[in-house]
Amino acid sequence: MSTVFSREPQLPVIAPGENALSVTRSVSGVVLKLPVGLRWMGSLGFAMMLTGIFLVGICWLLYAGVGIWGLNIPVAWAFAITNYVWWIAIGMGGTFISAAMYVTRQDWRASINRLAESMTVFAVAVSGLFPIFHLGRPWFFYWLFPYPDIMDLWPQWRSSLEWDFWAIIAYLIVSIAFLYVGMLPDLATLRDRARRRLLAIFYGLLALGWRGEAQHWRRLESVTLMLAGLSVPLVFSVHSMVALDFSEGLVPGWHSTIFPPYFIAGALFSGFGMVLVLAIPMRRLFGLQAYLTDRHISVIAKLMLAAGLWIDYSYASEIFTVFYSMDKFDVRMEMNRFLGPYAWLFWSTMAFNFVQIQLLWFERVRRNHVAVFVIALGVLYGMWLERLMLIVTSLYQDFMPSAWGMFYPTFWDFAFLFGSVGLFLSLYLVFSRLMPMLSMYELRKLAHKRNEVEG
Repeated sequence: MSTVFSREPQLPVIAPGENALSVTRSVSGVVLKLPVGLRWMGSLGFAMMLTGIFLVGICWLLYAGVGIWGLNIPVAWAFAITNYVWWIAIGMGGTFISAAMYVTRQDWRASINRLAESMTVFAVAVSGLFPIFHLGRPWFFYWLFPYPDIMDLWPQWRSSLEWDFWAIIAYLIVSIAFLYVGMLPDLATLRDRARRRLLAIFYGLLALGWRGEAQHWRRLESVTLMLAGLSVPLVFSVHSMVALDFSEGLVPGWHSTIFPPYFIAGALFSGFGMVLVLAIPMRRLFGLQAYLTDRHISVIAKLMLAAGLWIDYSYASEIFTVFYSMDKFDVRMEMNRFLGPYAWLFWSTMAFNFVQIQLLWFERVRRNHVAVFVIALGVLYGMWLERLMLIVTSLYQDFMPSAWGMFYPTFWDFAFLFGSVGLFLSLYLVFSRLMPMLSMYELRKLAHKRNEVEG
């Protein structure tokens, strides 16, 4: 981990021989010149098909209500809230990579920050849909706003849904601003290199009159540093707020003070996993291996391992606390996780979030991109299973045996899960062809620094 936060001078992390002109040509060429390939079209077509299923599910939900899911009493939360927590957690890792590494002045972030920031915006946008869907009357979601009305209907500030609403809105606004401000110099580059007038006008409007003056650069540095400083504490506060959705409930397995740091660890863990799942195929699809190097993949794999060890410690701490307290309800709930009808959720979570990530201790594995990609996919799957385990195993058997009941997902539960994945991928794939996926101006700085060191 010392190579991640090292303050020692190092060569810039781009391939030898790259200069400012080659960086601009390679990255802007993806947007302006690279033809749309069959792999990109096939990926977008598959993602749009899943998005179509998602839209059909939304229409049916608005017509028939949340009864189309497998919800019941006592399991009134299941896939929808699992998806919400999973998606908002994925966005956290992207912000941490970009903002925290900017604050600590890490050169290697220049090749990965745009990818991570855009992932954050789309993941948070998708996550914000699920609390709305879970409302009994989702078309009245605007009631969460404290707007004046003749009925004096104000939000219930003690409700976790109200907390989620403001947390998501604040995080989404800051994430969009952080992404957009950082793209201004690159949008101006696309404006100047575009051969079609409509494209030049499009990127010119988005560039907001950027001319690269000294005053512009000073303002960019100041605003970027301010937004990065806001983003880092937001990573911790927003997901702590999500954790409090559970901690405020007097349900066995939820009413725990460990949940805020536990959820933050899980957010970083799954966020790093999604960055790897996106970065490894994108570098090959657009031929960006000179800038998304083996070192980037290895460093993010190390970060994912560190976050995984943090969450594994949280698992051990939670289990120890349950048996140390000897609370009969918590002990029974924990034994149900080990041996009950949902035991497969617990053991699958351990397999994906504890066992498989131990392979990342070996440098040979970290340099094998196929292996890292498979492990990162396993992490995403394991973290989704973990959220479902936390929710369902605490609800299906609570204090009263007369209220016990099993949860069985329906087709529409899976339709919303895979449909949300399709929506995320659709947004990401379209963004990758309209905007530069790497930060050109930061990579040009690194190329200049490399030439100075080697010259």
